[in-house]
Amino acid sequence: MYDNKELERYITDHIDRESDVLKELNRYTNINILRPRMLSGHIQGQLLKMICRMVNPVNILEIGTFTGYSAISMAEGINEHSHIDTIEVNDELRLTIEKFIKKAGYQDKITLHIGNALEIIPSLNKKFDLIFIDADKRQYPEYYKMVFPLLNNGGYILADNILWGGKVVQPLINTDEYTKGILEFNDMVKNDKRVEKVILPFRDGLFLIRKKE
Repeated sequence: MYDNKELERYITDHIDRESDVLKELNRYTNINILRPRMLSGHIQGQLLKMICRMVNPVNILEIGTFTGYSAISMAEGINEHSHIDTIEVNDELRLTIEKFIKKAGYQDKITLHIGNALEIIPSLNKKFDLIFIDADKRQYPEYYKMVFPLLNNGGYILADNILWGGKVVQPLINTDEYTKGILEFNDMVKNDKRVEKVILPFRDGLFLIRKKE
Protein backbone atom coordinates (compact mmCIF):
# COMPACT_ATOMS: atom_id res chain seq x y z
CA MET A 1 0.00 0.00 0.00
CA TYR A 2 1.16 3.53 -0.76
CA ASP A 3 0.91 6.35 1.75
CA ASN A 4 -0.22 9.90 1.05
CA LYS A 5 3.33 11.27 0.94
CA GLU A 6 4.32 8.63 -1.57
CA LEU A 7 1.34 9.48 -3.75
CA GLU A 8 2.04 13.20 -3.47
CA ARG A 9 5.64 12.64 -4.56
CA TYR A 10 4.37 10.67 -7.56
CA ILE A 11 1.99 13.50 -8.51
CA THR A 12 4.60 16.23 -8.19
CA ASP A 13 6.99 14.12 -10.25
CA HIS A 14 4.48 13.99 -13.11
CA ILE A 15 3.32 17.62 -13.30
CA ASP A 16 5.09 20.82 -14.30
CA ARG A 17 7.94 21.66 -11.96
CA GLU A 18 7.61 24.33 -9.33
CA SER A 19 9.27 27.57 -10.44
CA ASP A 20 12.42 28.57 -8.60
CA VAL A 21 10.69 31.53 -6.93
CA LEU A 22 7.76 29.43 -5.74
CA LYS A 23 10.13 26.75 -4.45
CA GLU A 24 12.04 29.41 -2.50
CA LEU A 25 8.79 30.90 -1.18
CA ASN A 26 7.56 27.46 -0.13
CA ARG A 27 10.75 26.82 1.83
CA TYR A 28 10.82 30.33 3.32
CA THR A 29 7.20 30.03 4.50
CA ASN A 30 7.77 26.65 6.13
CA ILE A 31 10.86 27.89 7.98
CA ASN A 32 9.83 31.40 8.98
CA ILE A 33 6.03 31.82 9.01
CA LEU A 34 3.47 30.58 11.53
CA ARG A 35 0.93 28.04 10.25
CA PRO A 36 2.81 27.26 7.01
CA ARG A 37 0.17 24.68 6.10
CA MET A 38 -1.93 27.61 4.91
CA LEU A 39 0.37 27.85 1.89
CA SER A 40 -1.21 26.54 -1.34
CA GLY A 41 1.81 24.48 -2.34
CA HIS A 42 3.04 22.98 -5.59
CA ILE A 43 0.03 20.88 -6.64
CA GLN A 44 -2.64 23.46 -5.86
CA GLY A 45 -0.46 26.18 -7.34
CA GLN A 46 -0.26 24.29 -10.62
CA LEU A 47 -4.03 23.77 -10.55
CA LEU A 48 -4.64 27.50 -10.08
CA LYS A 49 -2.23 28.27 -12.89
CA MET A 50 -4.00 25.80 -15.19
CA ILE A 51 -7.44 27.20 -14.33
CA CYS A 52 -6.16 30.65 -15.26
CA ARG A 53 -4.93 29.24 -18.56
CA MET A 54 -8.40 27.80 -19.24
CA VAL A 55 -10.52 30.72 -18.06
CA ASN A 56 -8.21 33.42 -19.43
CA PRO A 57 -9.47 36.01 -16.91
CA VAL A 58 -8.87 39.73 -17.30
CA ASN A 59 -9.38 40.62 -13.64
CA ILE A 60 -8.80 38.25 -10.72
CA LEU A 61 -9.66 38.83 -7.07
CA GLU A 62 -7.97 36.80 -4.34
CA ILE A 63 -9.22 36.98 -0.77
CA GLY A 64 -6.43 35.71 1.47
CA THR A 65 -2.89 36.18 0.16
CA PHE A 66 -0.94 34.58 3.03
CA THR A 67 2.68 34.71 1.76
CA GLY A 68 1.74 35.09 -1.91
CA TYR A 69 2.19 31.58 -3.28
CA SER A 70 -1.27 31.30 -4.85
CA ALA A 71 -1.18 34.83 -6.28
CA ILE A 72 2.18 34.18 -7.95
CA SER A 73 0.92 30.81 -9.22
CA MET A 74 -2.08 32.48 -10.85
CA ALA A 75 0.14 35.22 -12.27
CA GLU A 76 2.14 32.50 -14.03
CA GLY A 77 -1.03 31.51 -15.90
CA ILE A 78 -2.47 34.88 -16.99
CA ASN A 79 -1.86 36.93 -20.10
CA GLU A 80 -0.26 40.34 -20.47
CA HIS A 81 -3.58 42.18 -20.15
CA SER A 82 -4.67 40.44 -16.93
CA HIS A 83 -4.39 41.71 -13.37
CA ILE A 84 -4.71 40.27 -9.86
CA ASP A 85 -5.97 42.14 -6.80
CA THR A 86 -5.09 40.18 -3.68
CA ILE A 87 -6.16 41.00 -0.13
CA GLU A 88 -4.36 40.00 3.08
CA VAL A 89 -5.52 41.00 6.56
CA ASN A 90 -2.19 40.32 8.31
CA ASP A 91 0.01 43.38 7.82
CA GLU A 92 3.03 41.50 9.22
CA LEU A 93 3.14 39.51 5.98
CA ARG A 94 3.37 42.57 3.71
CA LEU A 95 7.17 42.60 3.34
CA THR A 96 7.33 38.88 2.58
CA ILE A 97 4.55 39.10 0.00
CA GLU A 98 6.02 42.14 -1.71
CA LYS A 99 9.51 40.64 -1.70
CA PHE A 100 8.47 37.48 -3.51
CA ILE A 101 6.07 39.19 -5.92
CA LYS A 102 8.97 41.41 -6.97
CA LYS A 103 11.37 38.47 -7.14
CA ALA A 104 8.90 36.69 -9.44
CA GLY A 105 8.67 39.81 -11.62
CA TYR A 106 4.93 40.28 -11.16
CA GLN A 107 4.84 43.62 -9.34
CA ASP A 108 2.93 45.09 -12.31
CA LYS A 109 0.52 42.15 -12.47
CA ILE A 110 -0.37 41.80 -8.78
CA THR A 111 -1.69 44.55 -6.53
CA LEU A 112 -1.53 43.77 -2.81
CA HIS A 113 -4.14 45.26 -0.48
CA ILE A 114 -3.61 44.97 3.29
CA GLY A 115 -6.69 45.09 5.49
CA ASN A 116 -10.21 43.75 5.96
CA ALA A 117 -11.49 42.26 2.69
CA LEU A 118 -15.08 43.26 3.44
CA GLU A 119 -13.94 46.88 3.62
CA ILE A 120 -11.50 46.76 0.71
CA ILE A 121 -13.59 44.93 -1.91
CA PRO A 122 -16.20 47.70 -2.40
CA SER A 123 -13.40 50.22 -3.01
CA LEU A 124 -11.90 48.26 -5.93
CA ASN A 125 -14.61 49.34 -8.40
CA LYS A 126 -14.00 46.35 -10.67
CA LYS A 127 -15.79 43.38 -12.13
CA PHE A 128 -13.95 40.06 -12.01
CA ASP A 129 -13.73 36.93 -14.13
CA LEU A 130 -12.16 34.77 -11.43
CA ILE A 131 -12.37 35.05 -7.64
CA PHE A 132 -10.35 32.85 -5.27
CA ILE A 133 -11.55 32.74 -1.65
CA ASP A 134 -9.06 31.39 0.89
CA ALA A 135 -9.36 33.53 4.01
CA ASP A 136 -11.28 33.64 7.30
CA LYS A 137 -13.68 30.69 7.12
CA ARG A 138 -16.14 32.44 9.42
CA GLN A 139 -16.58 35.12 6.76
CA TYR A 140 -17.09 32.85 3.73
CA PRO A 141 -20.85 33.54 3.51
CA GLU A 142 -20.25 37.31 3.67
CA TYR A 143 -17.48 37.11 1.08
CA TYR A 144 -19.79 35.20 -1.25
CA LYS A 145 -22.64 37.69 -0.90
CA MET A 146 -20.30 40.62 -1.43
CA VAL A 147 -18.37 39.35 -4.45
CA PHE A 148 -21.20 37.70 -6.36
CA PRO A 149 -22.48 40.95 -7.93
CA LEU A 150 -18.88 41.76 -8.91
CA LEU A 151 -18.43 38.48 -10.79
CA ASN A 152 -19.00 38.67 -14.54
CA ASN A 153 -21.53 36.28 -16.05
CA GLY A 154 -19.69 33.10 -16.96
CA GLY A 155 -17.06 33.88 -14.36
CA TYR A 156 -15.77 31.54 -11.67
CA ILE A 157 -15.42 31.49 -7.90
CA LEU A 158 -12.96 29.08 -6.30
CA ALA A 159 -13.35 28.52 -2.56
CA ASP A 160 -10.70 26.58 -0.66
CA ASN A 161 -10.96 24.39 2.47
CA ILE A 162 -14.67 23.73 2.06
CA LEU A 163 -14.40 20.18 3.47
CA TRP A 164 -12.64 21.62 6.53
CA GLY A 165 -10.74 18.53 7.59
CA GLY A 166 -13.88 16.39 7.40
CA LYS A 167 -15.72 18.49 9.98
CA VAL A 168 -18.48 19.23 7.48
CA VAL A 169 -19.82 15.69 7.95
CA GLN A 170 -19.67 15.92 11.74
CA PRO A 171 -21.50 19.23 12.35
CA LEU A 172 -23.15 18.14 15.59
CA ILE A 173 -19.80 17.79 17.34
CA ASN A 174 -18.08 20.63 15.49
CA THR A 175 -19.95 23.79 16.36
CA ASP A 176 -17.02 26.23 16.32
CA GLU A 177 -17.51 29.42 14.31
CA TYR A 178 -15.10 28.35 11.55
CA THR A 179 -17.02 25.14 10.87
CA LYS A 180 -20.32 27.02 11.02
CA GLY A 181 -19.03 29.47 8.43
CA ILE A 182 -18.00 26.69 6.05
CA LEU A 183 -21.29 24.82 6.51
CA GLU A 184 -23.33 27.96 5.87
CA PHE A 185 -21.27 28.80 2.80
CA ASN A 186 -21.57 25.30 1.35
CA ASP A 187 -25.34 25.28 1.82
CA MET A 188 -25.60 28.77 0.35
CA VAL A 189 -23.80 27.65 -2.81
CA LYS A 190 -25.78 24.40 -2.95
CA ASN A 191 -29.07 26.30 -2.96
CA ASP A 192 -27.99 29.09 -5.30
CA LYS A 193 -29.78 28.57 -8.64
CA ARG A 194 -27.65 31.28 -10.27
CA VAL A 195 -24.59 29.06 -10.38
CA GLU A 196 -23.24 25.73 -11.56
CA LYS A 197 -20.96 24.05 -9.05
CA VAL A 198 -18.81 21.05 -8.30
CA ILE A 199 -16.66 20.12 -5.30
CA LEU A 200 -13.18 18.84 -6.05
CA PRO A 201 -12.08 16.48 -3.22
CA PHE A 202 -8.60 17.90 -3.54
CA ARG A 203 -6.50 18.65 -0.45
CA ASP A 204 -9.08 20.11 1.95
CA GLY A 205 -11.78 20.52 -0.70
CA LEU A 206 -12.11 23.10 -3.47
CA PHE A 207 -15.50 24.47 -4.53
CA LEU A 208 -15.57 25.35 -8.24
CA ILE A 209 -18.50 27.68 -8.88
CA ARG A 210 -19.57 29.16 -12.24
CA LYS A 211 -21.98 32.09 -12.51
CA LYS A 212 -24.54 31.35 -15.18
CA GLU A 213 -24.70 33.63 -18.21
